[in-house]
Amino acid sequence: MTALMTVLGIVVFAVGLMVSIAWHELGHLSTAKLFKIRVPQYMVGFGPTIWSRHKGETEYGLKAVPLGGYIRMIGMFPPGEDGRISARSTSPWRGMIEDARSAAYEELQPGDETRMFYTRKPWKRVIVMFAGPFMNLILAVALFLGVFMGFGITMRTTTVGQVSDCVISQADTSKRDAKNPCLPTDAVAPAKTAGLRAGDKIVSFNGHAVNDWATLSRDIRNGAGPAVLVVERAGKQVTLHPKITTNVVAKTDSDGNYVDGTVTAGFLGFSPATHIQPLGFTDSFSHMGDMARQGIDSLVSLPKRVPDLWNAAFNGAERKPDSPMGVVGAARVGGEVFALQEPAINRVMTMVMLVGGFNLSLFLFNMLPLLPLDGGHIAGAVWESIRRNLARVFRKPDPGPFDVAKLMPIAYVVAGIFVSFTLLVLIADVVNPVKLSS
Repeated sequence: MTALMTVLGIVVFAVGLMVSIAWHELGHLSTAKLFKIRVPQYMVGFGPTIWSRHKGETEYGLKAVPLGGYIRMIGMFPPGEDGRISARSTSPWRGMIEDARSAAYEELQPGDETRMFYTRKPWKRVIVMFAGPFMNLILAVALFLGVFMGFGITMRTTTVGQVSDCVISQADTSKRDAKNPCLPTDAVAPAKTAGLRAGDKIVSFNGHAVNDWATLSRDIRNGAGPAVLVVERAGKQVTLHPKITTNVVAKTDSDGNYVDGTVTAGFLGFSPATHIQPLGFTDSFSHMGDMARQGIDSLVSLPKRVPDLWNAAFNGAERKPDSPMGVVGAARVGGEVFALQEPAINRVMTMVMLVGGFNLSLFLFNMLPLLPLDGGHIAGAVWESIRRNLARVFRKPDPGPFDVAKLMPIAYVVAGIFVSFTLLVLIADVVNPVKLSS
């Protein structure tokens, strides 16, 4: 049954992936047609075409490899300086430019002279290129709002969920037997020594009322030494006197959520109970803002994660829980989600969050101002608008369209880096995957 649910989870994620890609390309397609740009193809996937149908002037289809998609617009780049669409050259860099320019004019037909992408005003081109990532953002927001407001998020409470038996550093946790992690040489956890029990609700800490987990966690981490803990147990208040020790523990942010890294801090030795708490509209958007900031931080930190990925893929190093994942890794996590021994609604909501996170990542990644990403075309259109307006202000001749095709050699380098990184992530996802339990 577990294997069946795992396969089902992978299939469900794959369908969510394909829908997300199709939705992205629909943004490009609809706005291109709105501005009368001719679009010969709308394809979901890469590689051989497995199904297609012509409707009007556009061929709609599915391809065999579900790792992306595209629409093909006529005239993505302006003609060369000589006014010609293609002029062959023996220079490899010039050849890249000319090949890209030539591809932009495939299937050119009479009447297309006024329907080419580059002939549209810069603001229209920005809309066409931004529409794809924006569709992913809309889908991510819709999915997240549905989960946050209709179901809720897991929140830590001030009730004790489990008391630790001993003091184990964060670095040693993964090396211990999960069922029997304590060694005879390990110190007994202060919470156990003081008599803290699962189900106790912590009322106050060192004379201060406890209202939320984030504050309690921070006070414990900063409160090494003797402490006074008041708990509610079986309807009565019980005062405990633990002696908080220091330990190497996982870092947390201001909300008490775990982040990458470790720190030496006060350690009491218990984990809080959790519950599902629906969020209001404002709190939902605030939570999405936090997720977006984390996504941006992850993008910025990608280069420095390469060594860890390399070691995880080829040297057997531990794969970190926040390690970058590709489509294969995310699909495996999707399979694990459906195989969890959790209520069905919990598994469905987790899958929805996974697909929502994928769409948010697509939006952020595609907004990078680099060709061949959508953000690169947006940057080219914005630059064209700036220099044309500057020429108008200083009464100089119109410089004409900005020739994005001249940046194609750089685009090939960027694409090569992306492909290499994708392959590295793919290998790591296969040989040393991120596991949901981590």
